Amino acid sequence: MALLSGAGISTDSGIPDYRGPNGVWRKDPEAEKLVTYDHYMNDPEIRRRSWRMRLESPALRAGPNAAHEAVTRLERSGVPVRVITQNVDGLHQMAGMPERKVLELHGTARAVVCTGCHARSEMERALERVRAGVADPECLRCGGILKSATVMFGEALDPQVLGEALAVAKACEVFVAVGTSLQVQPAASLAGIAAEHGARLVIVNAEPTPYDPLADRVVREPIGRALPALLEELAAG
Repeated sequence: MALLSGAGISTDSGIPDYRGPNGVWRKDPEAEKLVTYDHYMNDPEIRRRSWRMRLESPALRAGPNAAHEAVTRLERSGVPVRVITQNVDGLHQMAGMPERKVLELHGTARAVVCTGCHARSEMERALERVRAGVADPECLRCGGILKSATVMFGEALDPQVLGEALAVAKACEVFVAVGTSLQVQPAASLAGIAAEHGARLVIVNAEPTPYDPLADRVVREPIGRALPALLEELAAG
């Protein structure tokens, strides 16, 4: 089984939807600059504002909810599960999913990477420096610009991660898309690819998606209640 998760699976953890039609980036174009690669790299003030935003990030303070825990229970029951997520919050892993079974299409907010030497370290270590008064912390190895290990606007997805996600979508027997509008490409296309390769497609989302006509089942109920029940049902066959 493959599960594609989007922002909707994490809203019960207190993380707002940033990219959706009512999301933060849509409502405030200035806020979108904070996660746009060119603005971030070329404007020190944007970087300083970005670090202040990270200090207050709900994604870094949140914990997994009933939906994340249901996915982990399914995996621990012996059902082969691979998670493909559009989220950067790391909550699937915090809920107990093995790292190797989670593909983070848009990276992770829990790490930082140097744009110069590509050294990678924990986000919390960088935030400790910000709290200590370093407004725009540089790479301690080479002095380069640090950014979160997320895919910013203007950056391409990691081709290796995307390639593995495509392979999972083609090979799975059941593909569950949960909490995603299925409008952001190329992630959204995974649902169609799974269906084309014979998978049973199940969509759990509050709003209609472009892939609903391909789905064997569409669930509109709240994710925190609907997903645990659905996964139990699928596990039972």
